[in-house]
Amino acid sequence: MAAGGSAPEPRVLVCLGALLAGWVAVGLEAVVIGEVHENVTLHCGNISGLRGQVTWYRNNSEPVFLLSSNSSLRPAEPRFSLVDATSLHIESLSLEDEGNYTCQEILNVTQWFQVWLQVASGPYQIEVHIVATGTLPNGTLYAARGSQVDFSCNSSSRPPPMVEWWFQALNSSSESFGRNLTVNFFSLLLISPNLQGNYTCLALNLLSKRHRKVTTELLVYYPPPSAPQCWAQMASGSFMLQLTCRWDGGYPDPDFLWIEEPGGVIVGKSKLGVEMLSESQLSDGKKFKCVTSHIVGPESGASCMVQIRGPSLLSEPMKTCFIGGNVTLTCQVSGAYPPAKILWLRNLTQPEVVIQPSSRHLITQDGQNSTLTIHNCSQDLDEGYYVCRADSPVGVREVEIWLSVKEPLNIGGIVGTIVSLLLLGLAIISGLLLYYSPVFCWKVGNTFRGQNMDDVMVLVDSEEEEEEEDAAVGEQEGAHEREELPKEIPKQDHIHRVTALVNGNIEQMGNGFQDLQDDSSEEQSDIVQEEDRPV
Repeated sequence: MAAGGSAPEPRVLVCLGALLAGWVAVGLEAVVIGEVHENVTLHCGNISGLRGQVTWYRNNSEPVFLLSSNSSLRPAEPRFSLVDATSLHIESLSLEDEGNYTCQEILNVTQWFQVWLQVASGPYQIEVHIVATGTLPNGTLYAARGSQVDFSCNSSSRPPPMVEWWFQALNSSSESFGRNLTVNFFSLLLISPNLQGNYTCLALNLLSKRHRKVTTELLVYYPPPSAPQCWAQMASGSFMLQLTCRWDGGYPDPDFLWIEEPGGVIVGKSKLGVEMLSESQLSDGKKFKCVTSHIVGPESGASCMVQIRGPSLLSEPMKTCFIGGNVTLTCQVSGAYPPAKILWLRNLTQPEVVIQPSSRHLITQDGQNSTLTIHNCSQDLDEGYYVCRADSPVGVREVEIWLSVKEPLNIGGIVGTIVSLLLLGLAIISGLLLYYSPVFCWKVGNTFRGQNMDDVMVLVDSEEEEEEEDAAVGEQEGAHEREELPKEIPKQDHIHRVTALVNGNIEQMGNGFQDLQDDSSEEQSDIVQEEDRPV
């Protein structure tokens, strides 16, 4: 019976194949999509109500029996089963299950239904490749600003997936770079900081609508645009020296290395660029160098240097203040680096007391110049030594100023005394001039009177004046006898003093005196000659 029952099967399949070929040409088929390793159910037509006997075939080069509602026919594979006595259920799909399936239903009439099964796979194992500048220890990628970055994305999928790139910057929404079915790579030229963020590759299976995505963070680094700056300062509340180095404007923060120069002894290394040094590590003139480095260059890095200097003090050693007045003490600090802390002290006690600002003491500071102003000076409270101290990490310098507090001076009495002394001195000098040089007074008088000093004045005694008068009378009597004769000048034997003033010049005075003597001698000789001449 079994052998007899199976004999006519080939003829039936051939006839079925001919019928199916004509039916397929009509294009009446359903499409079912399944995924690899998943289960799928193929329905035998879209008919409700009473159903007849159903048989399923696989359409390859020739129909292949799969399953029938006739219990006497066993399934071709255990993966095949009937659902609701009509639908074909396939478990654990594979890519080989993809194809055309035919359902035969026999009720009052025989009906044929065709189903097209498509099997999708993936996407699996998405591989994203970003060619950037480098990778951090935690796996994060970074690129130098202005460099080129290449992106590519691959995935195993059937059919080939559609690849789409998305970009999301910090604190912003995602934006698409576009989707493509054939090209899965692109490049960014001259990348800038605004392109720093998360890059997502999304692979979509257009058949199954299943998608997978991989997100990669990309950082854009750039070094600071300017040179580093470093300085030293006193640490707050201590005598420690704080070295600070800054190299701003880059991303991420650079590394800082402090070393001693010369010698290259490492002081410290950090991301902050701050190091604390004790007094034992310091000396006047010592140099410290800050060497900076950045992850994207420059390779040689950058550096700056500070040199520690002790302070020098300059001040007036003594100051004076009158009781009840004000006085200002000045202290100048120079050469100190870092800038020194300036204090004012009184050395009345040990240790010395630091002067604090008060109603009587005003302390001001402009840079490294400090002043102490004392109001309402008191001899008991304020007289004595004051100390200006400059505190520096490399030493302490002090200078002392002596303040003397005195009684206020009687300015009116002093001025009166000075004027009296001047008048007394003037009177003494005038008396001496009158006693020893009356001619000088004559000259001064003539000068004030504006007289013509071209005249020659002769001073003689009374006897000389009488002789001159007699000579003048004799000349008048002999005027008729001797015409155009020069006047007789009596002998000058009795002249005690002759003084000539010529234009107020002493030299001319002497010359005038000499000329007068010469003229007198010539006149005397002429007179003698006249007397000897016969009348």
